[in-house]
Amino acid sequence: MTYKSLRDCVSDLESQRMLVRIKDEVDPNLEMAEIQRRVYSEGGPALYFENVKGSSFPAVSNLFGTMDRSRYIFRKTWSRTQAAIRIKADPAEAMRSFWKYWHAPLTGLTSLPLRSINAPVLQNETTLDKLPQIKSWPDDGGPFITLPQVYTEDPKNPRIMGCNIGMYRVQMSGNDYIAGREIGLHYQIHRGIGVHHKSALELKKPLNVAIFIGGPPAHTVAAVMPLPEGLPEVVFAGMLAGRMFRHQSYKIPGYAPWTIASDCDFCILGVIDGKVTKPEGPFGDHLGYYSLKHEFPLMQVLKVFHRNDPIWHFTVVGRPPQEDTTFGAMIHELTKPMVPASIPGVKAMHAVDAAGVHPLLFALGSERYVPYSESGPQEILTQANAILGFNQASLAKYLMIGAADDAPNLDINDEQAFLTHMLERVDWSRDLHFQTKTTMDTLDYSGTGLNIGSKVVIAARGKKRRELTTKLPDLQSLPLNIESPKFALPGVLVVKGNSFKNYHKAAEDFKQWSTGEKELPAGIPLVVVADDVEFTCASLKNFLWVTFTRSNPSHDIYGIKSYIDFKHWSCEGSLIIDARIKPHHAPPLVEDVLITKKVNERWSLWFDKK
Repeated sequence: MTYKSLRDCVSDLESQRMLVRIKDEVDPNLEMAEIQRRVYSEGGPALYFENVKGSSFPAVSNLFGTMDRSRYIFRKTWSRTQAAIRIKADPAEAMRSFWKYWHAPLTGLTSLPLRSINAPVLQNETTLDKLPQIKSWPDDGGPFITLPQVYTEDPKNPRIMGCNIGMYRVQMSGNDYIAGREIGLHYQIHRGIGVHHKSALELKKPLNVAIFIGGPPAHTVAAVMPLPEGLPEVVFAGMLAGRMFRHQSYKIPGYAPWTIASDCDFCILGVIDGKVTKPEGPFGDHLGYYSLKHEFPLMQVLKVFHRNDPIWHFTVVGRPPQEDTTFGAMIHELTKPMVPASIPGVKAMHAVDAAGVHPLLFALGSERYVPYSESGPQEILTQANAILGFNQASLAKYLMIGAADDAPNLDINDEQAFLTHMLERVDWSRDLHFQTKTTMDTLDYSGTGLNIGSKVVIAARGKKRRELTTKLPDLQSLPLNIESPKFALPGVLVVKGNSFKNYHKAAEDFKQWSTGEKELPAGIPLVVVADDVEFTCASLKNFLWVTFTRSNPSHDIYGIKSYIDFKHWSCEGSLIIDARIKPHHAPPLVEDVLITKKVNERWSLWFDKK
């Protein structure tokens, strides 16, 4: 079936025993988030909170908690949406296999947005303080909307087919916001809303913003999809929902009209007027750390609406895996055909969720420039540059790209196998390519400032150069402040360093690695310096998280016997990544022990019933 509303989906999941109702009063201050995190980690059901403390509105979370449930929700439209994206990537495919894609024109027509006569969301008006005030982490700056669909149009050419729907977190109260009248809109670099904001500034007009919560589940997914050029979110939403995106115009005297998503559960209307900002945050984010308090655009709230019997849809963000991990898997499954069509030669890409998504990106490309020679990476370097200019992939901090022909059966989603493949082949004197003083993910605090950091491309091609080892070497030649060596993976040695003081001290320490009489064996191409060796080596996820969220390539990569050859940085021995926590890093996310205890005490009331 297809869903006309969020409540349709909730009722269906409940009938299939894919959803659990929690009838007891639950506190939106930390407690709901604690429950959501734990249920997601156990692969549990969707959660319907009937009684949210301080609000008359129920809430739902974990709808997309598993891929099986996500596929179930979109069981009638998933394959058709995949087919439509495949045709978008390769139009000739439809001609070659017409029998497979005969329904594509019908899918396209039924996905166009439809102006509706009635808008259920406009049935009731409320205020911000009456909405569920959900706070996920102890040091969050206030309650946040975590699954908003933020709708804007270009003021120079306002039309629904040119709209942008993005998922930018919204702080509802706290800090210096005027209660009930102002909210913080955290949009980062490389976001469509920024283009519309710029147009409004040029016209010296306020930018109309509509924030939708709930509605058919496809609308939520559309807000996070990195869609190809020319495919508006409203069309994708209709395609995945199996139901046209219904909309209506709403006018407030003195302002240009807003476009309303008729079927959403809640709608917040307001404006961003000029360049006015206020501090937003902190907020526990998907890298596993708090994004700190920074100036972000201020939205003046004018109206808050809701439909009859609405449901507040939310999620919890934090160190992966969380529910947005499933979003990532859905995105990958749906958009996979777009990669080779958008970047010629690239066979596959994989953003590593355990490393916080943007810090680490894997790719497999083609080497066709000089097929008769194995002179090192060539075409895959061209493809790496294209990747770093492609949509959200441009935020990658570490990009590791290999040649698909070297291992035709290599699964890019097998993270340990891919790392092994790269480390067996990489030549540190040739295969490192840095970009310094460039933009990076707003949420990544490993750089030198907000949105400022570096990138490195590691491109490896050819036959195996080494056998990776797990045999500990004699480390007597290494500095005395390096201790507790342990292998995280074959060829990857993790050692403990003293607490980080400053980069000058770090550079002096690691310089000693190049002056020792003994070298690390060739079978150990990578060394990671961490604060906690046991934690880092406890799992692949821990290793990826520590190594790639806590390092900035330009500042934290060192090498044994390093040198610069005509501005190309190289090293003859092992590469060293300093993944210690730095003074400027954001603090990691830690649950409130009292809330954890409270949830423990009530857990059996909700989930252990037979």
